[in-house]
Amino acid sequence: MIPENEQYWLKNAHIPRCLLEKKDFIAATQEGLCLVDLEIKQGRINKITQGDSNQRDSISIDLQKKIIFPCFIDVHTHLDKGHIWQRSPNKTGTFDDALETARKDAQNSWTAEDLYRRMEFGIKCSYAHGTRALRTHIDSYGEQGFISLDVIKTLQEKWKERITIQAVSLVTLDYFQTPEGIKLADKIAEIGGILGGVAFPHLDLEQQLDTVFELAKERNLKLDFHTDETNDPESRCLEQIAKAALRNQFTEQIVCGHCCSLSVQKPEIVNQTLELVKAAGIGIVSLPMCNLYLQDRTPNKTPFWRGVTQAHEIKQKGIPIAFASDNCRDPFYGFGDHDGLEVFTQAVRIAHLDTPYQDWCTSVTKTPADLMGLPTLGRIKEGISADLIIFKARYFSELLSRPQSDRLVLRQGKSIDTSLPDYSELDDLLKL
Repeated sequence: MIPENEQYWLKNAHIPRCLLEKKDFIAATQEGLCLVDLEIKQGRINKITQGDSNQRDSISIDLQKKIIFPCFIDVHTHLDKGHIWQRSPNKTGTFDDALETARKDAQNSWTAEDLYRRMEFGIKCSYAHGTRALRTHIDSYGEQGFISLDVIKTLQEKWKERITIQAVSLVTLDYFQTPEGIKLADKIAEIGGILGGVAFPHLDLEQQLDTVFELAKERNLKLDFHTDETNDPESRCLEQIAKAALRNQFTEQIVCGHCCSLSVQKPEIVNQTLELVKAAGIGIVSLPMCNLYLQDRTPNKTPFWRGVTQAHEIKQKGIPIAFASDNCRDPFYGFGDHDGLEVFTQAVRIAHLDTPYQDWCTSVTKTPADLMGLPTLGRIKEGISADLIIFKARYFSELLSRPQSDRLVLRQGKSIDTSLPDYSELDDLLKL
């Protein structure tokens, strides 16, 4: 369908207005979809005009209102844990058993080869679905952590022309109080990564956070925390992180993932926390599929709570909020395929982001790109690489009702092979 020519037009596409950098387009639908023509020239978006323009000087393809998105940005993943479910299932589905099962799998199986093949399998899935950049958290304790970080560094280099990959350390914050934690911070700086960890309620949490902020400031590192992944209303680590950011006058980007306990706290506590989060310039990442899976899980009991954070309230405060894949086919989430559309579709259903859809589609494109410091990705504007996804769907109700497995993915204006890797590629690792 897409020509190999260096110059052509994609005509009569439906593009969400919020994803267009030029805001002078008239929305063609109540959902905010604009009828737009795009000229692709030498791999870039050369011109963007109102739909059904009279351009006749090159090849054109009439998309007949098919929706175009920029390529997805997946800001929170766990590639190192991915695709181990068949050898290490979480039979209870609980968070505690997920932790223990993943720990045992790492002890028994996480060689450099095992990590490389499973992580690249996840990257291949992401690429085929249309992801342009992703951030992965890497379990980073001791020598095992250094092995994993070296593997992701190798994969970053191999895939750099196709996917931007960012690596984040993942340890509990007390680890940074030790000499090993300082070595880890140095390693993260060496590979150009992001300093990160899990914040738990603790008497020493304030001191732990001050140490992490100091390590990050000394090395000019950004920060990314796992925060309040629980239904305990007394878990207020997000509030403590925001206070620490202000106390330490931290100016680099901070991202906090999960923030589930916000949804079970009193409104005045939530408001107080979000005011601090906004003042500190923190971005929030919600992981709707994994948290739906883990939170409020008790054997033989129907769940009551959806597990996600207060997405609407966060957005209403003017705080950036993104949605991301999180875990895929591992003890923390037994499903998933690194697909940004599945993330968005499930977020719409779980968090009621529909009617009106407003600008929620930026939560898997433009917003995470900004949080990752990638200002030319996740949007559609003149002069940038034509990294686009063309769906057969014409309206959001169509887009979110089918998997859109027949989507076209363009990279630098050319179609890529969207074939997914076969699960059998990992059979020998999983001993199947």
